[in-house]
Amino acid sequence: MTKRPRRAGRITLVGGGPGPADLLTLRAARVLATADVVYFDRLGPTRDLAKLAPHATFVDVGKTPGHHRVPQAEIQERMVDGARAGLHVVRLKGGDPFVFGRGGEEVAAAVAAGIPVSVVPGVSSAVAVPGAAGIPVTHRNVSHLFTVVSGHAPLEPHEYRHLAGLGGTIVVLMGIGTLPSLVAGLRLAGLANVTPVAVVERGFSHTQRTTTATLGSIVNAASACRNPAVIVIGDVVSVAGGAGAAASDLLPAAAAPSAARARQPA
Repeated sequence: MTKRPRRAGRITLVGGGPGPADLLTLRAARVLATADVVYFDRLGPTRDLAKLAPHATFVDVGKTPGHHRVPQAEIQERMVDGARAGLHVVRLKGGDPFVFGRGGEEVAAAVAAGIPVSVVPGVSSAVAVPGAAGIPVTHRNVSHLFTVVSGHAPLEPHEYRHLAGLGGTIVVLMGIGTLPSLVAGLRLAGLANVTPVAVVERGFSHTQRTTTATLGSIVNAASACRNPAVIVIGDVVSVAGGAGAAASDLLPAAAAPSAARARQPA
């Protein structure tokens, strides 16, 4: 009897977008439909996984601040082992795999192991979440550039100087814990106290909330804010919502959150 050859395995990194399943790309949905195993993070379309990947086994490898239930190196080992066993391994991340998602490390691990690997980009919260609150990261005659910063660790003094000197818009992901040091660093680097700031919590959820203030007052104004959140710093915050539309007006009716908005004096 002829022995059937083992099916070749592969790895696909998939960007899950900022949360709702209908913000997945069409390609991401097709990839998930063929997955044998899905390693997923806590941010992304996790509630719809059973429908999106009906034939897959699901493994939660999500990280929270200060707690990595599965170390990154072990995640990569498991993915490679699964592909070597002939499985289609999907690594599902919130946002985009290459925007603070360690996707580069996972691609490198697959390449080093000789495993076929591909990437499906996702909608990044760096742009989408401000947009859900009506804040354009660029705006004609206001800002022609934006910089995306990880909020997990304080920056170095020279980095604050570069950020303050660039102008444009600063977008900080998951930066509530480091907000006081961020504000202090930018103020020392010369960014004006009156610079508008917004904190958008839980973007695209039914409890989305936007808190706006200035650089000089945002630490107090955002004292009750929690991650996941996107912080936007720059004059684009002043044009939020265009003609003053509520955040819920900018989302489809089925997806619109309550869009609570807290405004603080300068």
